[in-house]
Amino acid sequence: MLPKPCHQRLALTLASLLAAVLGVAAQSETNPRFIARAEQALQAAQTDWQADTNAPGPTGQLASACFDAAALATNDTRRAAVAKLGIAAARQLLARDPKSVAGHYYLAMNLGELAQAEAPSLAAYRLVHEVEREFKAAADLDPGFDFAGPVRNLGELYFQAPGWPLSVGSKHKAREWLERAATLAPDYPENQLNLLEARLKWRQHEEAATTLKTLATLWPSAQKQFTGPAREKDWEDWTARRTALQAEFDRIYPAR
Repeated sequence: MLPKPCHQRLALTLASLLAAVLGVAAQSETNPRFIARAEQALQAAQTDWQADTNAPGPTGQLASACFDAAALATNDTRRAAVAKLGIAAARQLLARDPKSVAGHYYLAMNLGELAQAEAPSLAAYRLVHEVEREFKAAADLDPGFDFAGPVRNLGELYFQAPGWPLSVGSKHKAREWLERAATLAPDYPENQLNLLEARLKWRQHEEAATTLKTLATLWPSAQKQFTGPAREKDWEDWTARRTALQAEFDRIYPAR
C-alpha cells in the first residue's frame, strides 16, 4: 500500500557548498492557504497514526504529511521539528519493511528538509549523500513511485548541486535521470518542466523546443487529470514555471 503521492519538490541548501537542490516556488511557500492546509493534513495524519502506530498506511501518510508541512514551514525551527518527525516515521516503515519504497522516498524528502533547516553546517552537507542514497534505494524498488518521484528528484539533485569535490552535482547524471523521469511519467508536468529547465541551462536549443511542444500537448489533459484542492499548489507552481521558462527560451532563442 502506498501513501498518498507527495507533489512538492525538495529544497536543500548549504551555504557556499550547495546550491538550491529541488527548489519550490517562493510564491507558494508564502501562501497562507497552502500552509494552513499542510498543517491541517499533518494534524490529521498524526491523529490517524496515533490510533494505530504499527500500521504501515498511517505511518506512511505521516511521513508524507511531514514533508509537505516542513517544506512550507516559515522558520527553520519548525521545519527541523516536522522533518525529524517525518524521518522517524519513514525509519519506522523501513524497520518493518526494508524494501518499503515509501519509506526510502519520504526519508529522503524529510532528510532534505532537515538539511535545509540546519544549513550551513557540516551535518547538513553530510545529509546530501544520505538523501542521494535513499532516493536511489527508492528508484531501485519502484522508479514510477509518485510519478517517477525518486528518479525526478535524483535528476534535480545532480542538476542543482555543485559538482565534485564540493557535492554530488553531475551534468551527465542529471541528464540521465531527468530524461528517465520524463520517459517514465511523460504526462506529469513536473518531469517535463525539470527537463526543460536543464535543457535551457545547457543551451540545447532543439531539445528545449521539443520539450516546450510536449508541455503544450500534455497541458490540457494534465489539467483534467491532476485536479482537486491538493493540486492547487502544484498548478500555481507549474504555471509560473512554464511561463518563466517560455520567456527564457524566447530570450535565448528569439524568433526570426
